[in-house]
Amino acid sequence: MQQRTRTRARAAVAAVLVAVTAAAIGGCGRLNPFGYARPTLSTTYSPSPGAEATPTYGAEPTDAYSPEYSPSPTMATYDPDGRSDVRGSGCDFSNSLHEFTYRVSVTNTSLSDTFSYDMEIDWMKARPADGTSYGRHTRSITVAPGATETYTARYTVNQSSIGRFWFTCQVTRAEKSRM
Repeated sequence: MQQRTRTRARAAVAAVLVAVTAAAIGGCGRLNPFGYARPTLSTTYSPSPGAEATPTYGAEPTDAYSPEYSPSPTMATYDPDGRSDVRGSGCDFSNSLHEFTYRVSVTNTSLSDTFSYDMEIDWMKARPADGTSYGRHTRSITVAPGATETYTARYTVNQSSIGRFWFTCQVTRAEKSRM
């Protein structure tokens, strides 16, 4: 009789353990006091013949963490070719002074950085446009954040008489660097 009681007690304990395990696997909230997700077991299909399914755990992250660099607004990147910041007007030549002129405006679009622009202005032959330069002007100019600096580029021709000719003005270089 004592043997039967022990067997029944063991069976009852085993039944309780099976019930608790089944409740835990089934998702009973009371058996998970910390409130985190339990890993779930699933299998993935491998298309290669003869390969077996590999177990994977659903609670693991699907995407690996990959940090991306994003500059802060104060450390924004800039294009060192500053020609897009430069506007020119009044491309001219004075016969009496033998001088080319070109009005140049440089605008710093940054609201936080001061930039230095190393400028080069060319007065080029227009007819025929064969790449010949009549004159070149270079200058370095510093522009404060959000400001525009304007100056007149000049080049004097060292010839006593100049016939009729066609020319164009162009900004050939405006290298931009942070100050």
